[in-house]
Amino acid sequence: MKAHTASLLNAAVLIVFSAWAFFAADKLSPTALIPGAFGLGLLACHPGVKAENKMVDHIAVLLTLVVFLALITPLRGALARDDGAALFRVVSMMATSALAIVFFVKSFIDARRQRA
Repeated sequence: MKAHTASLLNAAVLIVFSAWAFFAADKLSPTALIPGAFGLGLLACHPGVKAENKMVDHIAVLLTLVVFLALITPLRGALARDDGAALFRVVSMMATSALAIVFFVKSFIDARRQRA
């Protein structure tokens, strides 16, 4: 899998699961849409990531890392509430973010090796 594919998958999961969390909540909370906003940002970066634009690649990996770290708090909340659906959503978003980070790092390493 290439970095642009992993990033696109991550963006889709962030957007869909964020909307799911927003509408599944007893009380509508706009904070549930924050991962979706990051997903939209990653979606906007997709053409540049696919074209292997280094600046856009770094912006996308930074957004991905930030959303991964930001999901730690919702993970703790889902665990504390013993909410299986929320736990599934958060772990899925974190897993696709981690996967995208791995493929970004791999692409950075491959690009450096090609230059050498």
